[in-house]
Amino acid sequence: MKSYISKLKKIYKLGELTLIKNYKEQKIEKHTLYDLFWECTLTCNAKCKHCGSNAEKKKYNGELTTEEIKSAFKQIANDMDASKILINVTGGEPLVRQDLCEVMEYATNELGFHWGMTTNGILLNDENIQKLRKANMETISISINGLKKTHDAFIGIKGSYNIVINNIKNLKKAGYVKHLQVTTVFHKDNINQLNDLYNVMLNLGLDSWRLVSIDPIGRANENNGLLLNGKEIKQILDFIMLNKKNKNLKLEYGCPGFLGLNYEKEVRNNYFDCRTGINVASILYNGDLFVCPNVPRIKRFIQGNIRTDNFKEIWDNKYKEFRNKNRTRCDECSKCKYWDYCLGGAFHTWNFNDNKQNKCTYNMINEI
Repeated sequence: MKSYISKLKKIYKLGELTLIKNYKEQKIEKHTLYDLFWECTLTCNAKCKHCGSNAEKKKYNGELTTEEIKSAFKQIANDMDASKILINVTGGEPLVRQDLCEVMEYATNELGFHWGMTTNGILLNDENIQKLRKANMETISISINGLKKTHDAFIGIKGSYNIVINNIKNLKKAGYVKHLQVTTVFHKDNINQLNDLYNVMLNLGLDSWRLVSIDPIGRANENNGLLLNGKEIKQILDFIMLNKKNKNLKLEYGCPGFLGLNYEKEVRNNYFDCRTGINVASILYNGDLFVCPNVPRIKRFIQGNIRTDNFKEIWDNKYKEFRNKNRTRCDECSKCKYWDYCLGGAFHTWNFNDNKQNKCTYNMINEI
């Protein structure tokens, strides 16, 4: 009976995926912007071993000023429906930027945007918690990348784990955040801590825990001994499957790659879909108009600069490479039975020199 039900589920998913394939083509044509990343700074108070941006504790030249980013957001709000765009603030470490809350209070109160933030949580002290409340922050994702010793070593700051845990508790008490999430990047040094970390997350009273396998991008390529194999990635997926019915904590897998019918829509809400350049754009720290900030900073991917270009005109008329469904296609991908649903996997892990996917999660978990 169990095998029969499993077969029915796969048939149903294939039917759903076929509908989604057609929907994807329509979505590419419309390319409605939903998520706008603002990389507010590249400066960071940590030096995480996986950082896709290679951010570190130094001053980066060319950072947008307060007035420049306010003007950029105003331009976008004048030309587009700000209420339907979520600004995802990222870095570096966003809370290093002193005018962050001033800018985001303006973006919400004056312009009508919604916003959330990704942070390492170290600077999320009582003062900043209250500033973020005033700035109308709705969502936040905070990084915890292992138990105490592992986390501290991974981000390069001794004592940071205890600080972050305490700050999360205080933010929870403040009670204004609509969605409080922790993201954990799993790697060789913390993959054996799944159960212990799960108990930590349960005790924090989070809305969700996002589990991500480390990607071969940025600084992770300098620490490739931390990369997981297929068996270890499958361990994460099976762990989510086992615990997803617990209503006290929502578990979800990150965005890297198509997972096959056993896991698609089981370990995250939706089927895999890399939306970079289709529904996702970013303003980088220096004003460059880009896609998902995790994508390699290849010169041809820069579409313009907010200091000199109108965002809507760039969004409507450029980004063409990202809106081609064959943008990440190679001989190996073309032969795959799931090509129409995967379309080459995540753009940020694509190898543009060798024209292949650096991390095909589906192959990794099925070659065990």
